[in-house]
Amino acid sequence: MACMKLGSKTDAFKRQGQAWFCTTGLPSDIVVEVGEMSFHLHKFPLLSRSGVMERLIAEASEEGEEKCSICLPDIPGGAKTFELVAKFCYGVKLELTASNVVYLRSAAEHLEMTEEYGEGNLITKTETFLNQVVLRNWKDSLRALQTCDDIISYDDGLNVTKRCIESLAMKASTDPNLSGWPIMEYGGPMQSPGGSVLWNGISTGARVKNTSSDWWYEDASTLSFPRYKRLIAVMESRGIRQEIIAGSLTFYAKKYLPGLNRCQGATDTNSSTCVAPVALEAPPSEEDQKLLLEEIDRLLPIQKGLVPTNFLFGLLQTALILQVSPSYISNFEKRIGMQLDQATLEDLLIPNFSCSMETLYNVDCVQQILEHFLAMDQITGGASPSLVDDGQITASPSLTPVTLVAKLIDGYLAEVASDVNLKLPKFQALAASVPDYARHLDDGLYRAVDIYLKSHPWLSESEKEQLCQLMDCQKLSLEACTHAAQNERLPLRIVVQILFFEQLQLRTSITGCLLVSDNLDGSRQSGLAGPTERGWASTARENQVLKVGMDNMRTRVSELEKECSNMKQEIERLGRVKSFTWGNVSKRFGFKLKSRMCSAQEGSISNQNTESRKNEKLKDRQGQHKKNSTPKFR
Repeated sequence: MACMKLGSKTDAFKRQGQAWFCTTGLPSDIVVEVGEMSFHLHKFPLLSRSGVMERLIAEASEEGEEKCSICLPDIPGGAKTFELVAKFCYGVKLELTASNVVYLRSAAEHLEMTEEYGEGNLITKTETFLNQVVLRNWKDSLRALQTCDDIISYDDGLNVTKRCIESLAMKASTDPNLSGWPIMEYGGPMQSPGGSVLWNGISTGARVKNTSSDWWYEDASTLSFPRYKRLIAVMESRGIRQEIIAGSLTFYAKKYLPGLNRCQGATDTNSSTCVAPVALEAPPSEEDQKLLLEEIDRLLPIQKGLVPTNFLFGLLQTALILQVSPSYISNFEKRIGMQLDQATLEDLLIPNFSCSMETLYNVDCVQQILEHFLAMDQITGGASPSLVDDGQITASPSLTPVTLVAKLIDGYLAEVASDVNLKLPKFQALAASVPDYARHLDDGLYRAVDIYLKSHPWLSESEKEQLCQLMDCQKLSLEACTHAAQNERLPLRIVVQILFFEQLQLRTSITGCLLVSDNLDGSRQSGLAGPTERGWASTARENQVLKVGMDNMRTRVSELEKECSNMKQEIERLGRVKSFTWGNVSKRFGFKLKSRMCSAQEGSISNQNTESRKNEKLKDRQGQHKKNSTPKFR
């Protein structure tokens, strides 16, 4: 830390209890009371340097007292600062440092220690040290600013706080790689390997620090929030990038909001180059944390991707724990909604901190976040909102974020479905909020519905059917359809629908195969297939076998349709009988369906084998006929 030495005399002050005495050999003729401390001094050194002391001594002398007493209750810095002022008046050696210069500058102004009362007075000395040493160095400017909290009422005309903040903002906003500004860290008299760092031809005795954009985060976090807030405002006015501001706010919040570290855990999915701050020994009170959380919300830029999503979830959880105003909770939900596609399932599992403790997780909060995301998605025409600033929205043409959110919500539904206290309307509302176009497959939703049915066996048949209506049976994969066909928890009507749509898919596939076969047949007949007659014949035979197999398959499908219709009638009839069991229906339907499909495949294979055997016999006969007709020679 830089310093300036003043005075040349040896220290002649001694302390005895709550009193200071000047041991110059002459008896003291004035007592200055500063707080609980008494200073036994001499009149002349004081009145020769201070206009205020001159007037107070004159007023006390008019009363005729031989040893006057003066009280200075409002001096900046209190007794410790006045001790340095007294030493300066006596010419005793002392050091101006970044830690005491603000106090001394304010005290000198308060005591009117101008050049009128002596050349090189305390105001001039402190101003020179501030401007030429302290404000030119990052560390010293920071230390000086940290001391400004105690002299707020004396800083109106001096602007020491403003000057320190502007100095820090200028240094933090300057790119060291472009301007060559040496970001220095003082730790005593040090030199770089090639010698001291030079700045304007002056040796600084400092070493160059890492010049990444977050080098100032930790130092700025040592400031009180009012000072830090002013620093951020000045930096924004200088045009510093928003991501740097957001990174600093994130660092500051993690240091003074202990709940964030508990919410986020030990890992950070979007860690920056800065190291997470160490937890404070004495965290702020809950009221201070509330105020800080509200201020963080005001200062954070409203822009997607600047702040990690898990950090925003941490802010939201902390706000719920501290029970801040609902408006701030809504603001955090909107911020998360802007970038919900970047969240993870672990982020969404927000514990329920309400007094009622209805459910294990806060489903209402996730519902609000999803609604904000969908509202933004609707504004951007189904695209992902990438920037929101002053009402201007820049959209991305990709629909992937909506698909990601749909998958995320389905996973969340599967997690919360096992909660027995989760009411059916709340589960349905969240599941139905995701638009149909966002789900390519409903397998994830089917899994969540199945878990809910398993955890809520007391649901009535009508409630089960109402719940299953959330799924689109046509958007289930083959694996999900197979599971659903054997799921005893599903209502019979839903199972029939799933089987019916599965049959339609099979019929569509067969129709597509027939169309392809017909097109191939037409192309063969038009002369576009093979170069030789042998190729034509082989292709025609294969096509004939394929058509025969398809005809058999078409017949089998028709039989399956009739069988399915009969089974539906039988299910409706048996459903009204109490002795009806699901196992009989599933076995009967499953085995019949499998037997029909196997029969169709066997018929196709047998036809192919028969045709191939016929062709082989025809070739053998032709060969034998040629052999018999060949003449014999002796």
